[in-house]
Amino acid sequence: MCEEHRAEATPELAVAQARARPCRPAEARRAVEWAVSERCRTTHTSCDAQALSDALLVASELTTNAILHGGGITDFHVDVGGRGVCLSVSDRSAELPVAKEPVDPQGRWRPGGHGWPIVCRLARDVRVTDLPSGGKRITAVVPLS
Repeated sequence: MCEEHRAEATPELAVAQARARPCRPAEARRAVEWAVSERCRTTHTSCDAQALSDALLVASELTTNAILHGGGITDFHVDVGGRGVCLSVSDRSAELPVAKEPVDPQGRWRPGGHGWPIVCRLARDVRVTDLPSGGKRITAVVPLS
């Protein structure tokens, strides 16, 4: 997983954290944007707009998938540290995420099915962990540079 929910004291290693349980992908994106902005402010560094965009897209896809396929979001956590943006989204389902074929057996294009491949492409590290209380946690680290 990522550098699990730590806050370092030194400015160059400062970690901005946001913990909430968003009900919608837009709330998850706002939490990620706040955490990245806070990290940039405290370390006096500029934010890479493309890297932030990637992190926002991953947050949106993970939360959307938890809502549509996982029985709802049960936990959400974002840390911004030396490795990038670490996003953790938990849901009620123990089912592993899968990429769907873009066409059905009759050759017709299907809507959707792009979220998991997007997460896997944009994140440096993606892990799925079973939770003791049931469900799963997906953790993805998106580089900031």
